[in-house]
Amino acid sequence: MAIVLGKPGVGGLIQAVGVLREWQYDGAPMQLHPGDLGWFWRSGAEATAAAVRTWSQDGLILAVGLLDGPGLLRLTIAPEAQRNEELAQRLVEDVTDPERGVLPRGKVNIESPMGALIQDLLFEQGWNTDEPWTPLRRDLAEPVKDPGVRIGVIGPERAHVFAAVHRAAWDGSTFTDERWHAMAAGLPYADARCLVAYDDRDNAVAAVTVWSAGPCRPGLLEPMGVHREHRRHGYGKAITVAAAAALQELGSSSAIVCTPSSNPGAVATYKSAGFQQRPEVRDQYRDV
Repeated sequence: MAIVLGKPGVGGLIQAVGVLREWQYDGAPMQLHPGDLGWFWRSGAEATAAAVRTWSQDGLILAVGLLDGPGLLRLTIAPEAQRNEELAQRLVEDVTDPERGVLPRGKVNIESPMGALIQDLLFEQGWNTDEPWTPLRRDLAEPVKDPGVRIGVIGPERAHVFAAVHRAAWDGSTFTDERWHAMAAGLPYADARCLVAYDDRDNAVAAVTVWSAGPCRPGLLEPMGVHREHRRHGYGKAITVAAAAALQELGSSSAIVCTPSSNPGAVATYKSAGFQQRPEVRDQYRDV
């Protein structure tokens, strides 16, 4: 049967999240995680559904994409289908034709698993590699040590605390209490936690959200940030260690994160928290 490009709608998000969970495994290339959809859910279920694309054959989803900003498609593919020629060709046709409603005209980026056949085909069409990102991973087989600071798990009544730290950690952030509640209402948040670190004066100094993909699968940190007025005191390391501990409690086999290679401070923070640096990955882009 033919491969079908689809927009799942709100009702179809449960299936898209479900296959993303199934496709996570230790040793997998860095790829779209159910937590990425969970973080996007801060814009609401309808906006999330509008940003998701699926490619299916005979009712089985083979690829899932998230339009994560103007001109950026974050795409992952079922492990057994990453070198499938028919699927790769269909993906290329859909992402390079603006009339198909995946990517617009002009400069666009695609993130896909390293080694997937779609990357080879896009290079053949003249696509280039963009700036490198550094994936990092921490195995969770051994107990995680205490982070050394007080850590709070954020529930609905403390959403404003998480939102305030996030805005203070990320320049230009528009994250609000309402966005936290929208995110927490999403399907992926059933296996997620928001954590905040506090200093010895009870100031909220760092925050992170962790996303489990289910027992014995890698869990994701997205996002992690330190309040701009409390940096260089070790709080990034502390909240990252706490994130690893939270994922371990949720049953994750490992904790993963990806950060721009151009931000060596972030790479160093994750490494200080016991994460191992993995080979760099790059998006592909097409110029106008």
